[in-house]
Amino acid sequence: MKKTLLALATMVLSACLLTGCGGQQQAAGTKDGKIVIQVGYENNPGEPFDQGINKWKELLEEKSNGTMQIEAYPSSQLGNKNDLIDQMIAGQPVVTLADGAFYADRGVKDFGIVFGPFLFDNWDQCWKLTKSDWYAKESKELEDNGLKIIASNWVYGDRHLLTKKPVNSLADLKGMKIRVPNNEIQVKGFEVLGAVPTPMALGDVYTALQQGTIDGVENPLPVLYNGKFQEVAKYLILDGHVKNFTTLVCGEKFWTSLTKEQQDMLVSTCEEAGLYNNELQKKAEQDVLEKFKAEGVTVVEPSQAVLDEFRAASKKFYSLPDFKDWSPNLYDTVKAAMQ
Repeated sequence: MKKTLLALATMVLSACLLTGCGGQQQAAGTKDGKIVIQVGYENNPGEPFDQGINKWKELLEEKSNGTMQIEAYPSSQLGNKNDLIDQMIAGQPVVTLADGAFYADRGVKDFGIVFGPFLFDNWDQCWKLTKSDWYAKESKELEDNGLKIIASNWVYGDRHLLTKKPVNSLADLKGMKIRVPNNEIQVKGFEVLGAVPTPMALGDVYTALQQGTIDGVENPLPVLYNGKFQEVAKYLILDGHVKNFTTLVCGEKFWTSLTKEQQDMLVSTCEEAGLYNNELQKKAEQDVLEKFKAEGVTVVEPSQAVLDEFRAASKKFYSLPDFKDWSPNLYDTVKAAMQ
């Protein structure tokens, strides 16, 4: 009888050590007493974003005295963004970068507007919006849908177009097959500009350009360059159709498995790494632009008249019937929040 009771007590003690009986549950992803977080993203090693993630890894390990660690997985090694988000919602200790366009597809419809074409005039408007009551409300709704934003201060960059044929005006874009990420916001954003948006993984773009499956790709300059797309597409128009700030996001289940101290460390180090990333992005854009020119890419800096043409066409996006689930007067609400 004593042996049976001892065995039962041992089983209960082991379970408590694993799950934290009566208190904070052990965080998902804990290995050898350390919390190990997998950060997956499409960017290639050496890009500013990749360097920013490695800075976050360094800062978090230092601040937590090694009790929290990051494993970086660039080049889509953990799967595409939607795969990663599914893993997060299931409770895995996974983090990725994502934007309002993806959050719209995950049930927070209004969040999609932040990725609308030509919404922002400058970066200050982006940061004012992320500090607004409107943004806080959307972030809370996202948590209710299983996702927690860790930081929103990372610059991903102005998004431009790299194409196989020259685009000097809005008319030149008509009918061109442009690769976009797989979300409704970016698909509709290019439809109103007259293009044929073609969703696909970034890793498939080089071959698709080479084979003529698509005519162009859009992304910030460092992403375009590091994908080597300039080898098969020789025309770059600096239209800046989206000022792309990005967020680092994890699953709500994983987030709530952390202590308050661990949550605070994760946020503070991620925001600090975001500032580091932003400085790298600023420098990289100018360096990459010179590299594009040196490799034979024709760079078009559109006139104000051409940009106004793009902006005028993009206005249709904000009243599309596809977004009938948006809150009434959402465009005006967001514009007011960023002022």
